Amino acid sequence: MNARRILVVLLLSILVLSCSSSTYHEVPKAICGTPIDPALTRLLVTSTKEFHEYNRVDRSDAITAPCILLSEHDPVLEFRFSWDDTATDLMYLATGSGSISRVTEPRSINLGYKSIVGTDGAISIAPCETNGGKYFTLTLQVPQIKLMDQTHRKDIEKFMRAYFPATLRTLGCK
Repeated sequence: MNARRILVVLLLSILVLSCSSSTYHEVPKAICGTPIDPALTRLLVTSTKEFHEYNRVDRSDAITAPCILLSEHDPVLEFRFSWDDTATDLMYLATGSGSISRVTEPRSINLGYKSIVGTDGAISIAPCETNGGKYFTLTLQVPQIKLMDQTHRKDIEKFMRAYFPATLRTLGCK
């Protein structure tokens, strides 16, 4: 009976060690310079691999630039920070032929700012006078969501309800 107990303990120990060997990486508490609740990010990002950013955004210069959250080598959230002197037509951006701000099946929503949410991303715009212009536009694309997947629209909306106003607070709008 002692040999059986030892064998069971040994097997359980091996099982625990093998299950815990895959490293779980927390999503960042700030993405592209904007603080965000990781639980909201987790609604859109399921990866457990290590996260890092490719960030070309310079808030002081206010020049249009991308910021991408990657999980190892795979983009999981793609942002486009854009400043302009005129308000942009969000539906034009979302449905245009380019891929920079394309959002599948966009619908207008009320975030307190002019906004649209699609099945794989969102775009919001607000007056924000900075060195780069009078308006700030933020595009979010979630490249790992399949085009026909309708299940993430509410999650994208929840994320943007928190992320867009938090981003505006980081910009120093006049």
